[in-house]
Amino acid sequence: MTTKAIDQLLKEKQKFEALFNFATVGIVIANSRGEITLVNQHAETIFGYETDELRGKKVEVLIPMDRQHPHQANREHYTVHPQVRQMGYGRDLKARRKDGSELPVEISLSYFHTDEGLFVIAFILDITVRKQNEAILLQQKAELETITREIKVLNSNLEEEVERRTETLRQTLNQLESSRKELQDALKREKQLGELKSRFVTMASHEFKTPLATILTSTTLIGKYQKSEDQIHREKHLKRISDTVLNLSNLLNEFLSIGKLEEGKIKPKPELFFLPDHMKEIVSEMQSQAGEGKQILIEMPEVGDVELDKELIRYVMLNLLSNAIKFSPPASTITVKAFRKNDALNIEVQDQGIGISRKDQEHLFERFFRGRNADNIQGTGLGLHIVQRYLKLMEGEIKIQSELNKGTIISLLFENK
Repeated sequence: MTTKAIDQLLKEKQKFEALFNFATVGIVIANSRGEITLVNQHAETIFGYETDELRGKKVEVLIPMDRQHPHQANREHYTVHPQVRQMGYGRDLKARRKDGSELPVEISLSYFHTDEGLFVIAFILDITVRKQNEAILLQQKAELETITREIKVLNSNLEEEVERRTETLRQTLNQLESSRKELQDALKREKQLGELKSRFVTMASHEFKTPLATILTSTTLIGKYQKSEDQIHREKHLKRISDTVLNLSNLLNEFLSIGKLEEGKIKPKPELFFLPDHMKEIVSEMQSQAGEGKQILIEMPEVGDVELDKELIRYVMLNLLSNAIKFSPPASTITVKAFRKNDALNIEVQDQGIGISRKDQEHLFERFFRGRNADNIQGTGLGLHIVQRYLKLMEGEIKIQSELNKGTIISLLFENK
C-alpha cells in the first residue's frame, strides 16, 4: 500500500471517529454474542459511564432489570434474522443508567458483517425532555378539557339563567301589557258610562217632559169628570196615565240595563223551562197593551223545554214585541214563532209595520240609534242594542229582514239550546 493510500485511509478514519464520537445520538456496537465492542461519547454520557467502561459488557447492562431476560431472547433472534428497523415499535422503551435509574429512549437497529462476524449497531436517542414536554402538554390538555367542560357548564347555566330571566321579564311585560289593557278598558268604560249618563240626562229631560205633561193633564181632566155619565172619559184618561207610566218605566229600565251591562254586572243564569208557556205569559202581558185592534199570534210546533236565561229571554221578547206594537198600524197582526232547525232553536217576531231601510239596518244595533222614519215615535234607541248584548251573553245571535212599509222579521238563533 502506498504512502498516499495510507494517508488517505488515516484521514477517512479520522472523519469516521469524528462522526462517531461527536454524533448527537448515542451509538452502541455489539457483536453477535451481545458484547459491547464500541460506544461513542454521547452514549457514555446518556448512560453515565466513563470512557471504555462499557466495552466487553453485555448490552443487557443497559436494559431495565425486568426486561433483561426477554431482551436476551429478542437479541438472539435478531442475530439470526437481522434487519434495519426501529426497536420496540409502538411501545414506550426504557433504558438503564449506571446508577440504576431509567430513562425513556428511542432505538433504531442496523447491522454489518466483517471477517469477525455479525455486528449490530444501536442508535439511541434520549427522549426524556420530549416525554416531559409531552407530559406537560397532556397535563395542559387535561386542564384545558376540564376548563372547557367547566366553561360549557357555566355557559349552560348562564343560558338557563338568561332564559329564566328572559321568561320572567316576558311574563312581567305581559302582565304590564294586560294591566295596561285593563286600565284602558276601564277608562273606556268609565268614559262610556260618563257619556251614557250625560246622554241620559239630555234624553230624560226631553223624553220625560211629554209623558209627565200627559199625566198632569189627564189627572186634571179626571178631576173635572165627576158625574157617572163621565165614566168613559175617566177611563180614557186613566188608561192614558197607565200607558204613560208604563212607557216611563220601560225608559228607566233601558237606562238601568245599559248601565249594568257596561259595568259587567249582568251574568246569564241558564235554566231549563218550557218555552211555549213562557211565551204565552209574555204575549198575554203585551196583548193587553197592544190596543187599536192589533193582535199577537203564537206559532210553536214541536218546541218544548229549552235551557236559557228565562229573565233575559223575557226582556228580549218584551222589547221586540213592544217595538212591533209601536211600529205596526191598527188592526195588524204580529206573529211570534219558535221552531227547531238543524239542532238550533229559532225564535221569530214578525210584524206588518213601517219597516226599516237598508241604510238604517246597518246601524240598528248602535247605542241611541233611531231610524229616520221613527223620529215621531217615542223611544230611546237603546232597546235593540241591549237585546243584541243580552243575546251575546246567552251565546245567541240576532238577524233582521225588513222592507219599508211592508214589515219586519227579527230572528233569534240559539245553537244547541
